[in-house]
Amino acid sequence: MRAHFHCPPSVTRYLALLTSAFCLWSLVGVMLLCQPAQAVMVRIKDISHIKGVRDNHLVGYGVVAGLAGTGDKSRSTQTTQRNLLLNFGNVIESANDIKNANSAAVMITATVPPFAKPGDRIDVIVSSMADSKSLEGGVLIQSQLLAPNGEVIALAQGPISTGGTSASAAGSSTRTAIVTSGRIPNGAIIEREIHTEVGDDSGIEVVLNQSDYELASNVAATISNTMAPAYAMDGGTIRVEFPEEYRVNRIPFIAKMNNLEVNRQAHVSKVVINERTGTVVIGNGVKLQPAAVAHGGITVSIKANNQVSQPGDFSSGGNTLGVSNAEIEIDEQPGSLVELNANASLQDLVAALNALGVTPNDLISILQALKQAGSLEATLEII
Repeated sequence: MRAHFHCPPSVTRYLALLTSAFCLWSLVGVMLLCQPAQAVMVRIKDISHIKGVRDNHLVGYGVVAGLAGTGDKSRSTQTTQRNLLLNFGNVIESANDIKNANSAAVMITATVPPFAKPGDRIDVIVSSMADSKSLEGGVLIQSQLLAPNGEVIALAQGPISTGGTSASAAGSSTRTAIVTSGRIPNGAIIEREIHTEVGDDSGIEVVLNQSDYELASNVAATISNTMAPAYAMDGGTIRVEFPEEYRVNRIPFIAKMNNLEVNRQAHVSKVVINERTGTVVIGNGVKLQPAAVAHGGITVSIKANNQVSQPGDFSSGGNTLGVSNAEIEIDEQPGSLVELNANASLQDLVAALNALGVTPNDLISILQALKQAGSLEATLEII
């Protein structure tokens, strides 16, 4: 016997709407799952710079005064101090008359950012040139900072901050930082502007911070499709033509262009090795061709066991002799063999090397051998 139930019309309509909503959300979920992974988008300003817009280095020579006996006694420092005092009207017969250790000759370096104007302040680095022990507590006397063409661009002066201290007594010494160089925050004033040309009359050139043909093509296409004609001149330079309305007022155009986002595809796979510190950085996308890595080591230890041969009493005529007995031990560890399949990924490589229990130095040797054998499909850079 069947039971029959009658639903009111309002309930029927509610169930129909609920079913439709469930189907709609299910379809949206399937569409989201089927969409490809979102590309990595970066701004143009984060991966490039405008050709000609750059920093400029300055260098100068000066004297640091006010040192607590930690200065130098070099001939050049004495001559510089004599000339300095002569400029102030003092009469110094000879540079040898200046004998103190409260001053030091220094080199001064600084970096001028683009578009710096007269009156702007920049930091300077002061470094001892001769045998000065410390620049702690010293004050740099006004010194000229020169561009490579010899023009005076800035004047530097002020107290030096070494960021540490040093002390010595009774033949012992200690220090908390390198005190033969220091920094003067805002220690130089720009006196002459270094002109920076932003492009030419018709356009600018955008230079990638890291050359890549695909990235250069993407940047050129993005600019062409949104703002102005652009094309990649090579793997690292994109030529952009100014629209007519921006030929005179080009800064707003550059600001808008720099904020455009481009698809940054994966760069060339690279493995960077620092042999001095044993640091190994393996970039993503590193692949391996079929290879077998064997790892094993032989440790040779040589120890000197020094002993003294002492004879009987002195009446026997024996002599006390030192005897050195060398002990040599050879410890050969069992070798390990790990096979890597074709197109092994970064995770496979790391897992295989961890299975061998390699040290950073061993890892460096293995990576160099894999590159030499043609198995490592990545650029191996040693710094």
